[in-house]
This record gives sequence, structure tokens and C-alpha cells, in this order.
Amino acid sequence: MKKIITLLAVITLLVSCKTVRVSQDYALGTDFNNYKTYAYFKKGIDEAQISELDKKRILRAIDTEMTAKGFVKSQNPDVLVSIFTDSKERVDVYNNNWGMGFGWGWGGGFWRNNMGNNVIRTTEGILYIDLIDAKKKELIWQGVGKATLRSTPEKKVERTNEIVKEILRQFPPMPKK
Repeated sequence: MKKIITLLAVITLLVSCKTVRVSQDYALGTDFNNYKTYAYFKKGIDEAQISELDKKRILRAIDTEMTAKGFVKSQNPDVLVSIFTDSKERVDVYNNNWGMGFGWGWGGGFWRNNMGNNVIRTTEGILYIDLIDAKKKELIWQGVGKATLRSTPEKKVERTNEIVKEILRQFPPMPKK
């Protein structure tokens, strides 16, 4: 039974590792159809507190997604793209106290197998992608993605692409009807 519970905890962890939780915020009344070109906001990119390798991964993924949306990189952009990153430790506790039934003989009672808890710690990365109106110098859209991080270079590329894709899937925002 302990193996089954451990297996369930691992499956839950794997499923939670695959998900990218995203949200967005944007300036109401903005006509996003007016934006066709982009460039990176150098100051924002330079200030991101991550390695140069991770910056390049993120920027390549943004280029791929913006190109897929029909945007063109330009020296005279409509939109400036900036990023901000953060990370935090995520702690998941899986309670393995289970069981039920009735005792035998004097006293009877509730039967319980107390196998303890599984505690799983992972590092969760947070990526903010900001889109700034280049002429007005105003933030018009922000997407945020949270996901567990990976450790090998190949898995980092894969995870970065997934996070950026999920964030930019929300852009441009669809008006509510």
C-alpha cells in the first residue's frame, strides 16, 4: 500500500510539473490591432536577474511566438518587449494517513495506518512578459507564467518554450462579449 501511495504522490508531482499557470493583465480600451512590430526593451532585458543563457532561451522563444502571431522585429517598433523573472521554492505535502475499519474484541474502534507525509520541494520560476507601447512608453499588456524549472540545458529549452508559448497564447487579449 505504501508503494501505491508513493506512486500516486509521484504521479501528482509529474502532472503538476507539466502545468504552466498563466495570467494576464492589460490596459482596457487598447486596440491591439494597431501593433504589428516589436523590439526588446534593452534596459528591462539587461536588468533581468538570470543567466545570459536563460535570457537567450527566453528571447528566442518570444521571437518564435511573436513571429507566429504575425509580428515583425523592427528598429522602429510599435511595441517594446521586456521581461522580469523571479523564483520561489514550492513545497507540496502529501498526507499518507489513510485507512478505515473496525477493531476486534474489547474496545473496537477506528483502524488507521499512519505512514506519515511525503514532502516534495521544487523550484518554481515566474516569468513576466511586458509589452509597452513604444510611442507612449506605457505598459499595455503583461503576461505571467509560473512553472517548475528544469536542470539540464535541453530540458531548460523545452520548458522555456512551453512557458513562453502559454503566456503569449493569451496575447492579444480577446475582448469579452
